[in-house]
Amino acid sequence: MTVHSETAHSAIDILRFPIGRFRLPASITAVEHDEYIETLRLLPERLKAAAASLNDSQLDTPYRDGGWSLRQVVHHVADSHANSYVRFKLALTEDWPTIKPYDEAAWAELSDSRLSIDVSLTLIAALHARWVALVESLPDADFARGYVHPAGGRQNLAQVLALYAWHSRHHTAHIANLRERMGW
Repeated sequence: MTVHSETAHSAIDILRFPIGRFRLPASITAVEHDEYIETLRLLPERLKAAAASLNDSQLDTPYRDGGWSLRQVVHHVADSHANSYVRFKLALTEDWPTIKPYDEAAWAELSDSRLSIDVSLTLIAALHARWVALVESLPDADFARGYVHPAGGRQNLAQVLALYAWHSRHHTAHIANLRERMGW
């Protein structure tokens, strides 16, 4: 019985975290730093490709039981990355500001999360063009700056960059994995 329970838990975890849970690196090398920026640069193209040619019924399919629809996932990426971009700018212009978290699940239920994904794909493309330009212009010392997340504590920009590179791959994998499982 325990083995079955662990197997079921593992299957759910694989659906929830198709690339694994985020693990903050103890230190971030220059190569990893550049890879994170490249992941942010490529997200708009990769997310658009992952969702290409899906119809409304497919977009409204949850990536797992109890999970968001693929449409909500795309809109969530836009919401989350817009928040992160603003937090980056706050961290660069203020001394360790305390940021305001938001209720991701509640945002995913708002009416704008039922719009065409093209709206958020366009937003993500523009946002990432600016975000990548910003992070590429920063001297290394600026990545030690950061903000205070009320639930997560102090987070420097190097850590946040790693997190959002993971987040980019994580949600793109939700879409790609569901397509594969469904044969779309």
